[in-house]
Parts: sequence; structure tokens; C-alpha cells
Amino acid sequence: MWAGRVENPDGTTTLWRPVGPDELKLIDESGRRAFPPRLPDQPIFYPVLNEGYATRIAREWNVPASGAGFVTRFRVDTAFARRYPSRTAGGQGISELWVPAAELAEFNTHLVGPIEVTAEFRAEAG
Repeated sequence: MWAGRVENPDGTTTLWRPVGPDELKLIDESGRRAFPPRLPDQPIFYPVLNEGYATRIAREWNVPASGAGFVTRFRVDTAFARRYPSRTAGGQGISELWVPAAELAEFNTHLVGPIEVTAEFRAEAG
């Protein structure tokens, strides 16, 4: 059930989330302490379990959709994160958590430390 998770000795779990520029702006407005509420047509918040998968989404989906993609890394209390089973989204190493949108505000209260940007990708000019 917890396969593929990065559970740290300090009681936190490291997760990643690929985001576009609009979502990153909202994260910045929170002081990098919270993810913004989901839109009405987005019933699930899905952080991913590894940086490689987050990078792939940022490059292949966020950049074409909005001109830029960012990989964020954050830690959440492990005991809380275990409420959400890992889900495979299409193959080995492609795993994520599915957090119902209605629970995102509570999820944010269990973040430990700031949300960090670990990578940035932009559309090629020209």
C-alpha cells in the first residue's frame, strides 16, 4: 500500500507535484505553505511519489498547456499521508496519491516546511 513512497526518518513523506505558472503563483501567494483549492471540474488533488514522474508531467503536459512547467517538492506528515493509498497511474514508477478535493485544506495543514520548486521548464522561444 505504501510502495514507492519516500517516507523519511523524521516522520515526513516527500511528495512532488508538477504545476503550471497559474498554480505556482497561487502557491507563492500562500508563502509556499499551501496548494490552492481545486477547480470545480477537478475532484482530486494528486501529488506524485517520485520526481521523475513529476518532471515528465511538467515537461510533457504543463509546458505545452501553459508555456511553463514547474516541479514542486514538499513534505507531509507520514501518519496523515497514509490515509491516502498509492495509486498506479499507468505503469511502474507512475504512482500518485489521490486526495479528494474536499480534503485539500486539511491536507495543507499537514505540510511540513515550505513547498519548494526543484525544476522549471519553459517553451522554446522561436
